[in-house]
Parts: sequence; C-alpha cells; structure tokens
Amino acid sequence: MTAEKMAARKGGAGGRGHYFDDPKRWKRLIAILFVVCAVVFALDLLNPLLKRISGFELRHPERGWEGFPGFYVFYGFLAYTAIVYTAKALRKGVMRDEDYYDR
Repeated sequence: MTAEKMAARKGGAGGRGHYFDDPKRWKRLIAILFVVCAVVFALDLLNPLLKRISGFELRHPERGWEGFPGFYVFYGFLAYTAIVYTAKALRKGVMRDEDYYDR
C-alpha cells in the first residue's frame, strides 16, 4: 500500500478516514446499544403484566425457569463471562514465545 493510500485511510492528506475513527460516533453507538438493551429488558419485565392484562405474551418459554423476568439477560452475561475466562485459561496452553516463528 502506498503512503498516499495509507494517509487517506487515516484521514490525513484530504482523506476522510473510517466512520468510527471519530470518538463521538463510538459514544453514540454505545449509547444506542444501552438504549436498545434497556428497552428489551423493560419489555421482558412487562411480559407477565401483558399476559395478565391481555393474554398476549411476548415470548413462550419451554421451561418454567425461562419465564423469569430478565432470565436471558443473566444467562447471556454468565455465558459471556464463561467464554472469556475459558479463553484466558486456554491462552496459557496455546501461547508461544514472541520469536517462535522466527526460529
């Protein structure tokens, strides 16, 4: 890649750069993510109320414990945490020296 193309990608020499190079856009994206998560969690909390009032249910759990409000929020968080800690443990066995491929 030429120096001009690299400068254009980084936003220099008249180039605009990438969409998420601006920190404001990252903050906006994270704020949108939080709002979407809050709306979904609120709908999950309203599910028992909607079922009592109108008979309409947003989701149909197959097991009894899946019907608890916020179940999938906690389940997803625990699954994500387990994946991260498993990856950290596996890294110890897979990691090589910095100059492994130079030998």
